[in-house]
Order: sequence, then C-alpha cells, then structure tokens
Amino acid sequence: HSKEKCAKNIRIALQAAGADVSKHPVAASDWGQTLEKNGYKKIKPAFNRPQEGDIYIIERTSGHTYGHIAGYTGNGWFSDFRQKTYAVYKEKDVKYSYYRLDS
Repeated sequence: HSKEKCAKNIRIALQAAGADVSKHPVAASDWGQTLEKNGYKKIKPAFNRPQEGDIYIIERTSGHTYGHIAGYTGNGWFSDFRQKTYAVYKEKDVKYSYYRLDS
C-alpha cells in the first residue's frame, strides 16, 4: 500500500534515467510540466496497452490532497508500491493525465 512517497520514487527513477528534475514539484498532481520538460508527451490514456516508461498522474481529489503518480516498468505499475492496477483511487470521476516519452 501507498506510503505517500509516489512522487519521490518517480523522481528517483527519472533522475536515475538521466532526467532533469532539479525544479520538481512536491505534489504528484503537479508533475506534468516536469515530464514534458524531459521529453514526455501527454497522450490519450493507454492503460490497456502501456509501454515501458509510461507515466500517469491522478489529479487531486477531496480525499487525496497531492494526487498520485506512477510509472510502467514493463512488469506493472509502480509508485511507492507495486500496484495491482492503475486504478488506485476509489472515488468517482478520477481524472488521469497520461504521458509517454516522445521518441
């Protein structure tokens, strides 16, 4: 289960891959610009056919002040834990932003 460190873990993974995360946001829901600055492109969600390196962001909800961010490794979705699915929030009307490294 989440330890509320999803953005930190994604930052560490991106940094290890050579991304510039020097001015990263704290909240997971605010990571879109940082991803785009590092060559990611916002695309239509592709949860049914994710590619290694894909990242999604869940916007803030009333129950989750900072939102959520997770990356696809080829072996599932990871954040600060191995997720069984991308749908980790139970609220209705959860808004997702989906990013893929532009090659």
